[in-house]
Amino acid sequence: MPELPEVETMVRGIRSAVEGKRIVEFRRAPCRCRTISLKPGLATIRRRCEGQTVVGVRRRAKKIILELASGEAFVIEPRMTGLMLVANPPDTAHLRFEWRLAERNKTRSLWFWDQRGLGTVRLLDAGQLADVLGDGRLGPDALAISGQEWQSRLKATARPVKVALLDQKLVAGIGNLYASEILHLAQINPRRRANRLTAAEIARMARAVVAVLEEAIRCEGSTLSDGTYRNALNEEGGYQNAHRVYDRANQACPTCGHPEIRRIVQAQRSTFFCPACQK
Repeated sequence: MPELPEVETMVRGIRSAVEGKRIVEFRRAPCRCRTISLKPGLATIRRRCEGQTVVGVRRRAKKIILELASGEAFVIEPRMTGLMLVANPPDTAHLRFEWRLAERNKTRSLWFWDQRGLGTVRLLDAGQLADVLGDGRLGPDALAISGQEWQSRLKATARPVKVALLDQKLVAGIGNLYASEILHLAQINPRRRANRLTAAEIARMARAVVAVLEEAIRCEGSTLSDGTYRNALNEEGGYQNAHRVYDRANQACPTCGHPEIRRIVQAQRSTFFCPACQK
């Protein structure tokens, strides 16, 4: 489930514990669940990363990047259930990898935990990193895209606007949950064709993107009913308490009082909206 706010929260949560620290060991944790993707192999990664200092921690879209002094970088994709933790994990059965980090005479662990095993961990050199994170693979970050760029990108696609928002090549970082919340705040029907939106509607949506994502980051993300998402300290997020429409089908709209928020399926994903607010 982690989307931009959850990944940004994880990055902020691990940064002070990781930056400036030396990797003394990288290991695969004992786990009987499905093996997740690790590239290159464990022995190669250990040879290239152990002894290196982590010089930066940042986010690109929904990817976490640990930059090493060598110029290489770990790129971690949490995908559905992955978490980056500096505290005790939700359980030990789904621990995948451990970075043991040293500063002076102390060591601490950074963990990658993944219940469903869909996440990935890669160690990339500078050229590979530029290729994976370049503009050809990912669109501009959802928190950095300009109003003019929103106009040009949405006018170029006839897809429903909700489906377009999920396209990481169009804009990077927005997932299913926040797309529904953004369109509700902007009062735009999710079935509207992106290239039919007016300039005023696009400007309203651009403001809603920033408002929703920044509020969710302040609340440290959304922990849904399955309880999977946790921040870097293994604590729940708080934005689920502010959801306006997501996962609220058949409930009253908190914005206008309409008695029924509706759920439809778009691109095999659930979309929630208010038929009164979002005509």
